[in-house]
Amino acid sequence: MSAPLNVALVGYGYAGRTIHAPLIQASPRLKLHTIVSSKGEQVQAEHPGVHIASDTLQALADPQVDLVVIASPNDSHFIHADCALSASKHVVVDKPFTVTLDEAQQLIVQSRRHQRLLAVFHNRRWDADFLTVQQLLATGTLGDITLFESRFERYRPQVQVRWRESDVAGGGLWYDLGPHLLDQALQLFGTPRAIHADLAAQRQGAVTTDYFHVQLRYPRLRVRLSGSCLISGGSPRFAVHGTAGSYVKYGLDQQEAMLKRDELPGASSWGEDPLHGMHYWQQDGEEHGTMYPTVAGDYRQFYDGVAAAILDGAANPVSGEQAAEVMRLIELGVASARSGQELAVSPGY
Repeated sequence: MSAPLNVALVGYGYAGRTIHAPLIQASPRLKLHTIVSSKGEQVQAEHPGVHIASDTLQALADPQVDLVVIASPNDSHFIHADCALSASKHVVVDKPFTVTLDEAQQLIVQSRRHQRLLAVFHNRRWDADFLTVQQLLATGTLGDITLFESRFERYRPQVQVRWRESDVAGGGLWYDLGPHLLDQALQLFGTPRAIHADLAAQRQGAVTTDYFHVQLRYPRLRVRLSGSCLISGGSPRFAVHGTAGSYVKYGLDQQEAMLKRDELPGASSWGEDPLHGMHYWQQDGEEHGTMYPTVAGDYRQFYDGVAAAILDGAANPVSGEQAAEVMRLIELGVASARSGQELAVSPGY
């Protein structure tokens, strides 16, 4: 294969239209070749010259398609990815990877059998605030980390009629936002020893999870992950506490908001976060604090990494095995919430 790689995008809902399409187009080694959607007129108007396929099989039958990006509803990820791998296409799947660990493992086997790349879109590894946390921990400024709190909270009091808020496989906030927070925690700290989860449906009329509070237990460290649809504000995105200091950051990475405003990746302010975190420490019995600059985020690095993996043999930016580990914790979280108990986590995938 040679650059640019022809990409077929499966799904033109919120994720496909707002996030994947512009990021694919921003990668110099990828070309948005086909979009699988029932919204033919809208696709043609917004992407003139792009091929339109009425179903996934039609796109897979095209020998010019090199890479298939799956941005369809969660419960269809497995079938689309399985068909694409069977057609010897490279595959990117939006998070969550699948709706069960078993499905994730089957896709990994398929990718190995057909010797095709299988990557999962855990884009928040390239959030500005998360990259800043990574940088801060790498310097050792906070000492040994003892408590790590990561929140992804919203105020959406009205239940919407959409699959993400329906009682379907892969629906609910734990499958929507949980994978982001779990993947980030795994990147920083590896596999925990145990998980204890509280999942709930709190809004009037909610039929699936719209709240979660999860603790991951490590030998010394405790990681707390939370998400909600009924938080108006006031909670930090990250609060990281160590033996030598703390870091607290408010506000959410701006890249998704920029994409929603139709701002193109690569603009002069792309990935910049106007809110900086605070670094706190104690000295001579007094608290001190100073602003800690937030580095710029860049989701383009995911798709640049996918292209490099296919064309140059570089490392997969987010492998199926890494994403399967997230799915394992998603399932253990559900089991923990049902039992009301902490559950042990066996060594990593």
